[in-house]
Amino acid sequence: MVYSIDFKPIAKRQLAKLHKTIQHRLETKIDALTGNPRPHGYKKLQGFENRYRIRVGDYRVIYEIHDDVLLVLIVKIGHRRDIYGD
Repeated sequence: MVYSIDFKPIAKRQLAKLHKTIQHRLETKIDALTGNPRPHGYKKLQGFENRYRIRVGDYRVIYEIHDDVLLVLIVKIGHRRDIYGD
């Protein structure tokens, strides 16, 4: 099964603000979610029914998995010190 990737507008803006090398590392990890949305090291976030995170160095990608429509929705991207405040 191959999942499609979609971004919330805020996540696209957050990614665009980052340095190009960090963007590339994050994009590589995000693209890998198409084949396996639950990779080694992923975590389910407490307080949310369907929200997960992956780590890429000091950066985090917060996303939702919608198995019924084979979709991974990227919700937020940012540095670990900034990402968890909601």
